[in-house]
Amino acid sequence: MSLNKPMSFTNATLTSNINIDDVTHFLLELDALKRINRRSYVTQTTRHENSAEHSWHLAMACWSIAELFELDVNHESVLKMALVHDLGEIDAGDTFLYANTRRDAHVEERAGIARLQRERGNGIRDLSEVWEAQETGRSKEAQLLRVVDRLLPFLLNLNTNGKTWIELGVTRTQVAGAHAFIKNSFPAIHDWLSKNIEYATQQGWLIDE
Repeated sequence: MSLNKPMSFTNATLTSNINIDDVTHFLLELDALKRINRRSYVTQTTRHENSAEHSWHLAMACWSIAELFELDVNHESVLKMALVHDLGEIDAGDTFLYANTRRDAHVEERAGIARLQRERGNGIRDLSEVWEAQETGRSKEAQLLRVVDRLLPFLLNLNTNGKTWIELGVTRTQVAGAHAFIKNSFPAIHDWLSKNIEYATQQGWLIDE
């Protein structure tokens, strides 16, 4: 077969019961994640990161780390988990890591995922299942996702001179506590975090308590 021959999707299952208007409706529902702002600042800018950007960064970071450390994880599962990780925020909004309401955030997010699962044009049959796997699962893939999900905002804070930490009065104890679980699941990353928590405290970016 000629490499220059264009690929054709004429045999795809686009039958009369699949409406392209429905397909594009769901794509716009997903687009709404771009409107959800997080608290971390994008490096070398004055704007906040949005949740869609974070999801992309999370997927790429998990992929890279899994390859680099030759981790025994299912890459497809990790990437799917990363991509759905914050979808519930379309309805629930982003909850800051150190907010008092953090422990209840999953309730509204789960409801948001259930709504997306029911939306017309959704071709992802296991959307809710994948979301639950990353939210409550104990698999190696879910553990990796949780580690990297904590690493990335820390990295952004570290490279924006602690801007979010300073604005919201975050303490050294809060940050250390939120990342403590990483000591057992990924010691190399935890050691790096611990060293840089000390550095951020010395710089005055974290309140020393």
